[in-house]
Amino acid sequence: MGLELEYEDGQTPLSEEEKEGLLIKSITTHSELDEHEQLNIEEAIKWTIQNSFSTNEILIEKFIRKLHKKMFKNVWSWAGEFRRSEKNIGVTWVRIGLELRQLLDDTKYWIKNDIYAPDELAIRFKHRLVNIHCFPNGNGRHSRLMADIIVENIFNKDVFTWNYSNMVKAGKIRSNYITAIRQGDKGSIQPLIDFARG
Repeated sequence: MGLELEYEDGQTPLSEEEKEGLLIKSITTHSELDEHEQLNIEEAIKWTIQNSFSTNEILIEKFIRKLHKKMFKNVWSWAGEFRRSEKNIGVTWVRIGLELRQLLDDTKYWIKNDIYAPDELAIRFKHRLVNIHCFPNGNGRHSRLMADIIVENIFNKDVFTWNYSNMVKAGKIRSNYITAIRQGDKGSIQPLIDFARG
């Protein structure tokens, strides 16, 4: 029996080829997958807590990939590798590297020129990163952890609470998160900042 996944609103379906990258063949349901991914993510969070990173270390493609690999390497063979398929969200896959470089350059400019307050900068980064959708899976969780790393390491502020949820399960908190993301898509980033600190 293969991996049968049911997707919540805002989740990106995996291709059959991407599903073949599952390293733990005993996983057959979304809840089992979520559980194994969460254990791996907790290891990655521990790594971010035990280390401090400079702006120049964080705002490079290598770090973006490394963090995703740390978060998902025990579950997916393609952890840390950019997707090579089209999704219901994100730029066309051949533009991922280019769009990411533009985001990283823009973020360095924002920091150097004090364009945004720390929370807004980190959330704008997170929002654009998830809209690029670098990876086959885990983009929301990865972008939230990136925002935490930015706000803590670059600005020496507390990480975001994200309403004390990892938002993998359907419910009011996830619904509020998706609404805030969609408001960000329309140019209003404040609801997402408020959600992240809620």
